[in-house]
Amino acid sequence: MNKKVAGIIGGIVVIAAGIALYTSANNKSSDSKSSSTSSTKVSGKVLSLGSTALQPLAEQVASSFQDKNPDVTVTVQGGGSGAGLSQVSDGSAQIGNSDVFAEEKEGVDASKLVDHKVAVVGIAPVVNSDVQISNISKTQLREIFTGKITNWKDVGGKDEKIVVINRATGSGTRAVFEKNILDGQNAVQATEQDSNGTVQKIVKTTPGAISYLAFAYLDADGIKALKLDNVKPSKANVEDNSWPIWAYEHMYTKGKATGATKAFLDYFSTKSVQKTIVPKLGYIGLTDMKVTRDSSGKVTDK
Repeated sequence: MNKKVAGIIGGIVVIAAGIALYTSANNKSSDSKSSSTSSTKVSGKVLSLGSTALQPLAEQVASSFQDKNPDVTVTVQGGGSGAGLSQVSDGSAQIGNSDVFAEEKEGVDASKLVDHKVAVVGIAPVVNSDVQISNISKTQLREIFTGKITNWKDVGGKDEKIVVINRATGSGTRAVFEKNILDGQNAVQATEQDSNGTVQKIVKTTPGAISYLAFAYLDADGIKALKLDNVKPSKANVEDNSWPIWAYEHMYTKGKATGATKAFLDYFSTKSVQKTIVPKLGYIGLTDMKVTRDSSGKVTDK
């Protein structure tokens, strides 16, 4: 081997060694950054309260989040959307859960709150399983909840008194239902309950009863959901607004979220939550929606 060839080979060896060292250093740096990111510990306490329509989802996500972040305690409570917005506004809670936009609630300064939409909830009229109808028109539903129709025989059922079970005034679920069904008319005076879970129990044990529930509460013995104008209350029909009774699930913070609160809200938007926990519990992921709706109720195609 002459000196010229030996020199070329030597140069190649030096260059290859340099590349190997550079790649190794880069990989170590990358591994170090990754390790640093994954080992960043979040700690603290988060109180998330309000909407009972959102409560089952918030509880499941909180449980999953705490498994991954054992130094964080997330407490989820109901109480209704009104309570959620009020308590996050006055600093009693880190997160206020609501089925309605803060702008829709009287007495709430929406300008001081930051909206974090985490899912979409469908809401359906439900009846005791003894009620012998499966479909109802929007007009008939409105007239039942305004007291104009009081017997099931007037909408194709048997001769049986209609027992209306309504939600409490501060309920976001009630606000969504009335905005989409009652068209500004006043609801008939009726028994009022402050949670989806309680309404579910009362409807299933009261012959002739009717109310409305978030989709997450529909899978129960003793009750059945009604079609509305022959449209089934389903995920697919909510996604394109064929089913009109739906709302965003909001998690409001007072100002910008930080610390454990921010980490919890960020986790809510991850693919593992939006594509697994959200649909499993009967909610609709934000990315699955084919339309958007603003605080005035205007629906726009995406």
